[in-house]
Amino acid sequence: MSIEILCTLGPSSMNDRTIARLEEMGVALFRINLSHTKLSDLEGILDYLKKRTAVPVCLDTEGAQIRTDELVTKQILAREHSVIHAHRQPVPGDAMNLNFYPIDIVDRLEVGDFISIDFNAVLVQIISKNRDQVAMRVLNGGPIGQNKAVTVEREIALPVLTGKDQSAIRIGMEKGIRHVALSFANAASDVDLVRSLCAKGTFLISKIECRNGLLNLDGIAAKSDALLIDRGDLSRQEPLERIPLLQKMIISRAKKISRKVYVATNLLESMIVDSRPTRAEVNDVYNTLSDGADGLVLAAETAIGADPIRCVQMVVKLIRQFESPKTVFEHGYQEIEAGNLLVEPHGGKLVQREALTGKPLDLKGAKRLAVPDSVLMDCEQIATGTYSPITGFMDSAALDSVLADNRLPSGVAWTMPILCQLPAEKADKIGRESLVLTDRAGIEYALLNVSQVYRRDLPALAEKWFGTNSNTHPGVAALYERGDRFVAGEVTLLKRLPSLYAHYQLAPSQSRFIFAHKGWSKVVGFHTRNVAHRIHEHIQKLALDRTNADGLYISPLIGPMKKGDFLPDPILKSYQTMIDFGLYPASRVVLGCFATYPRFCGPREAVFTALCRKNMGCSHFIVGRNHSGVGDFYQDAEYRRLFASLGDIGIQPVFFEEIGYNPAKQSYDTLEGDAVLHAISGTQMRQALRENKPLPPWFMREVVQDMLRADLSANRAVFYE
Repeated sequence: MSIEILCTLGPSSMNDRTIARLEEMGVALFRINLSHTKLSDLEGILDYLKKRTAVPVCLDTEGAQIRTDELVTKQILAREHSVIHAHRQPVPGDAMNLNFYPIDIVDRLEVGDFISIDFNAVLVQIISKNRDQVAMRVLNGGPIGQNKAVTVEREIALPVLTGKDQSAIRIGMEKGIRHVALSFANAASDVDLVRSLCAKGTFLISKIECRNGLLNLDGIAAKSDALLIDRGDLSRQEPLERIPLLQKMIISRAKKISRKVYVATNLLESMIVDSRPTRAEVNDVYNTLSDGADGLVLAAETAIGADPIRCVQMVVKLIRQFESPKTVFEHGYQEIEAGNLLVEPHGGKLVQREALTGKPLDLKGAKRLAVPDSVLMDCEQIATGTYSPITGFMDSAALDSVLADNRLPSGVAWTMPILCQLPAEKADKIGRESLVLTDRAGIEYALLNVSQVYRRDLPALAEKWFGTNSNTHPGVAALYERGDRFVAGEVTLLKRLPSLYAHYQLAPSQSRFIFAHKGWSKVVGFHTRNVAHRIHEHIQKLALDRTNADGLYISPLIGPMKKGDFLPDPILKSYQTMIDFGLYPASRVVLGCFATYPRFCGPREAVFTALCRKNMGCSHFIVGRNHSGVGDFYQDAEYRRLFASLGDIGIQPVFFEEIGYNPAKQSYDTLEGDAVLHAISGTQMRQALRENKPLPPWFMREVVQDMLRADLSANRAVFYE
């Protein structure tokens, strides 16, 4: 992005995860607002940030301003026609008595002065004064917050920097800070003063937020590295209706002398509490960019807002929209994908090959071919884009490329053969034609435009695919059972397979829609054939922390598996139970399912399942020990080697070694060294459930055990038999 994003840090954003996410999204500068930062905290804050981010930090001075001081209740209500006293000595701030900052400003006030407080919400007039206080009658009532702007309706000269500012700059220079923002720049001489306190090479931003700043704009701009238009404070002295025009004028004047201009205040103000901005805010940001702003400054939105990450995501999307080619609408409206920050589908575009509703295909004369459910499941995943960029079953050249190079002929990384495998008696009757694929009952599900029928030596194919030709490997055994002929061609889905779990069965376009709606751009995918247990729960939560992801997509398999495996229903119910009982971080988990079948081919399948989750919108993918493997056919190092050999495939694996429970530490740890660790045993889990024996709490949550035992006691099937 050429447009810079500046973020103010505060209570909502001063944490490891938020800082890491903001940096990843390209934030150019972190702003520390000294008006809201105690000097005693500054050194610790700078040390904290230096250890966690490479993003430069800017100290934003208090400058020549008057503000309300601390209040007992954070906010008070100034009742119209009441009298409020501003004291010279500290008092507990309430609706009758308060302090201004700097505290001795009361000495400069005069009877008759009009004062606007908290961005003109409250208007008071001084009616009396003595050495200790001033009395003010409330002419326009309203709320007053602490540390809010106070504007006297006559010119009062104030120091360019407060004593706190000078101390903060000194600390900042010692800590290597090289960005400083001067608040309420009144004249070019103010810029000179601040430069005299800063190290050589400090990038100095002058904030235009008062009338004197407008009057002396050219001189201030000439001495500064950049300008920042603070529209909020500027509107204290200028009529609100003039702010848009003044913004255009400031940007235009600054551009003439090649100075950057940043714009602040009220960009996404509604997102302090809401998850979405208003249409007016979106238009304002876009128009601000059209005015020529070089950067956008988020203040309260990221300092105290409900979701700083989501605010920055919205700004990034607006900037991308602004920077996209403007020719998109030259020839009228064109539909484009809704803006989101999710990883792009594998190959760049999500495949969509479902027959259009209301436009039935002419299938008269087309042959019908009954195929196994596994082929129909692949048809559905091809057509809905889960296997993008695959558009059909692989021909001989594509199969060779995948087996030899782990890439499609186009060069795109791909590790899994996607094949329509048939016995000779069926395949030898097929030519280059259109085939309607049906289930065994003759129900039509897909159209296959045949491009090639070919034969393969199955043991040789198994060796390349699975790393073994032993029929003790379940994937190899399944390959041997289906015949040695293969039919290639593009697939069009006529209708989806019936499913008891349709509400969990999210197509990639649907999962992406959900993630975008939740404001997620960084999502960890998890693939499993098991019910929820504590080791998986541990690595899921650890992966969320390691990656600073917005959310976790739990995506169990629901296709046919091997004998003894859990059925889809208990797997999905176990995870739904975990979510219902609040055992995952709130609003950070989505449960879906993946209608396919295990191939048991270890590293190849790990990459394949990762790419499928990439198409679903995941940026990261958990790869555990012997992921999608079986027995001892694959070694842990093979998984890392295969991912590494493919380079950047657009989704990052999150690797975990085998993990067990350490009773001495009462925590989960890697199974290595001398520690006595207890591992999760599938056999032990199934046996305990069948015999109605409790599993230890470290093994499985009690609510999940209770749910599974309730199914067993009601004679509901839990395992493949």
